[in-house]
Amino acid sequence: MDGMGLVSTSVLQVLMLAVFFFALFLEIKTGGMGAGVLLGLVAAGVFWGSQYVRGLIDLYQVGLFLGGILCILIELLLPTVGLLAGLGVAMLLYSVLLALGGDMSAVVAMAIALLVSVIAFILIAKRLPTSRLWAKVVLKDESTSARGFVSATEDTSLLGKRGRVKTELRPSGTAEIDGKLVDVVSEGAFLPVGTEVVVREVHGSRVVVRQVEQVDSKQVK
Repeated sequence: MDGMGLVSTSVLQVLMLAVFFFALFLEIKTGGMGAGVLLGLVAAGVFWGSQYVRGLIDLYQVGLFLGGILCILIELLLPTVGLLAGLGVAMLLYSVLLALGGDMSAVVAMAIALLVSVIAFILIAKRLPTSRLWAKVVLKDESTSARGFVSATEDTSLLGKRGRVKTELRPSGTAEIDGKLVDVVSEGAFLPVGTEVVVREVHGSRVVVRQVEQVDSKQVK
């Protein structure tokens, strides 16, 4: 086979792999048995058929590939923890790597196919329904107040108020300001208990204080 033929074959292999990986992502996302399955079967048939004609595969690679497909199908149908899907994907990738020759060029070809399929999948993923398996793979919980999460509030009313250090600031600690205990941070200096401080900055939950004597002396200057 001449150089042009080798290039054409390699491009076909990468294209079929990209289509197969895309179909696999599609089925994991939707959990259906529709167009994704048909597309994946056609792509897998062309890929493995071309490799068989060239004498580059044996029953071991085919068995690995089919075993990976079986693991993913079981994961789609049964409420397991996702281990079978991970094992199935690993078996698929390993079988494809072996079928491509198991060398660095095989790794590059598979990486290109994965990249193309991921980009294509991302473009349509939001429009597809979500399966139980996909919900396991992708973390969808949100840190909302309804779920008990509360973001830090910025109390700007503390700005300019004075108070006294209740625990040593090294540089963080606690100060009593406006009758409330507040977690504060000094401007780099160690401040002992009882030191009078004034709030200089408020950034979210971070309250920065400075010793009153330092503030007064700077104002005099």
